[in-house]
Amino acid sequence: MIKDLTRRDFIKTVSIAALSMAVPAEIFAADKTKADLVVYGKIFTAEDNKIVESFAVKDGKFVYVGDKAGVKEFIDKNKTEVINYTGKGLVMPSCGNAHAHYLSAYAVQSIGTMIAYEDDVNKFMTEIVPNAVKKARESGAKVVYGMGWEYQTFKDNMPTRQQLDAICSDIPMFFADEENHKSVVNTLLLVKAGIMDENGSVLKKSDEIRGGEIVMGEDGTPTGLLKEQASTYVRSFLDNESLFTVDMAKAVMAKVQDKMLSEGYTMYLDGYSTYFFNDVYYQAAQQFEKSGDMHFVLGFTYEIDSWMDIDDKLTKAADVKKYNSERIKPNWIKLFMDGTVESGTGFIDPVYLDGHQGIVNWTEEEITDITRKANANGITMHIHALGNAGVNRVVNSYVNGGKKEMRNTIVHLRNVNEPDYKRMADNNIYVTSGMLWHHAFKEQAEEFKTILPGKFAYQGYPMKSFFDNGIPVSLHTDYPALSNSPDDPFGVMEIALTGVYHAEGGDPWWTKELINREQALTALTIGCAKQMFLENERGSIKTGKYADFLLVTKDVLTCPVTDIHTAKPAATYFEGKKVFSA
Repeated sequence: MIKDLTRRDFIKTVSIAALSMAVPAEIFAADKTKADLVVYGKIFTAEDNKIVESFAVKDGKFVYVGDKAGVKEFIDKNKTEVINYTGKGLVMPSCGNAHAHYLSAYAVQSIGTMIAYEDDVNKFMTEIVPNAVKKARESGAKVVYGMGWEYQTFKDNMPTRQQLDAICSDIPMFFADEENHKSVVNTLLLVKAGIMDENGSVLKKSDEIRGGEIVMGEDGTPTGLLKEQASTYVRSFLDNESLFTVDMAKAVMAKVQDKMLSEGYTMYLDGYSTYFFNDVYYQAAQQFEKSGDMHFVLGFTYEIDSWMDIDDKLTKAADVKKYNSERIKPNWIKLFMDGTVESGTGFIDPVYLDGHQGIVNWTEEEITDITRKANANGITMHIHALGNAGVNRVVNSYVNGGKKEMRNTIVHLRNVNEPDYKRMADNNIYVTSGMLWHHAFKEQAEEFKTILPGKFAYQGYPMKSFFDNGIPVSLHTDYPALSNSPDDPFGVMEIALTGVYHAEGGDPWWTKELINREQALTALTIGCAKQMFLENERGSIKTGKYADFLLVTKDVLTCPVTDIHTAKPAATYFEGKKVFSA
């Protein structure tokens, strides 16, 4: 009892008690914490561009980030693995790809045929399609499927449904372009989709599928070329349930993971997760995670097209949130506002030189209503918009219907009206930018001048303006779209700094929008984490976060800018474990 203590004993007892209350228990425990892994080197933390000398990892998380002297107490020479990466390159957080299509692209490889960017129409018709048909017949497939043809290469000699019919008329044929915004199909698929009947009569005219175009020939019948939402509509009439199964999806997911880890990505937001109009990928991801083999965080977007039953799809988009877990985040709705400016389907103002304005899929009122309903259900919007008129319509809808805390996102943004930058910043609208598209070879740049009005011809994808205006920015590659561009983070980074793709040459494009190295690395790391609501767990090297990081073969903060694209991950770590090694 206190009354039995001397005054000195009493003061000593109270002082110790006060000290134990004032100092958190973990400070005492820190002396006993020995790390599983310690790394030395030049370490970019992605925390306000801070550089440190070392960090320690225990149980998959960073327990120390700082100088060399401070990390020593975390080393147990009998237990702790020590990596000295000093002078070998850069250590940095692992990267995120905030919008791409790995899942659908790899799925097509497993069920169909990939067409190379450089393949021309002659090769397509004489080799690729016949071989795809042969493969389908031998396997008993119900669909001839492919992806990858390049619109600028094909547009002057576009294959017709009649030409495809001459190769195969008894199996539906669907060949998407590399951007997945257009397709060429045979007559049988048009019949299945109710666009023509078996006698050749036209049942749907060119603009009768909202948000798309059924291209018509001189004879008044479909040519077989479908643009934008007309393409997705017709694709929905394929036998999608048997075309791609959950077991196929799991196999594809493992391949996608291998690719991403080899490039340094451990966060990924898929740009079209309901590609087959079902939830096979959600089921596959759940099983993949339960197996213990999933080494990245996967965000899913539920796509809603303008020809669909909107209320039904909103209900289903909310329902797939049941798959939410530590590594599976099914929390986004994907919409297409317009197409692509380069192919004339982006929604722009002023109009294209031939007088048209592009294809727009939604009214502002509809997007506002969808945003309001989605955000109320805890779902974030993720809208594709390239033309300035399309971007403006999305900004208006987010401002009027969205919640700032939901981080509603615009993807691609080829052109932006100047006042919309501030409105995006003021309303916490996120941007995932196609930095890798900030280049054009000379012939392509010259062709834009024949299509696009004024500055649109030489101004591509803004980047620096997003940072200057305080807009949250993440990186995306849109793989496999524009497959002539790099997909890895450091190839993308070099383009964002120089305006030139090293394999292409050409003059720097729109140099005032180029960004610096730290901005590019920020967009690649913590920028993606913030877009995916992961910034408290991942995206930077900080005590308490998961230890997701890269050992990079070059110091991309100081090496010659034209050498950045040669940098590769020497190793990728996810939650403190090495999951890829070169």
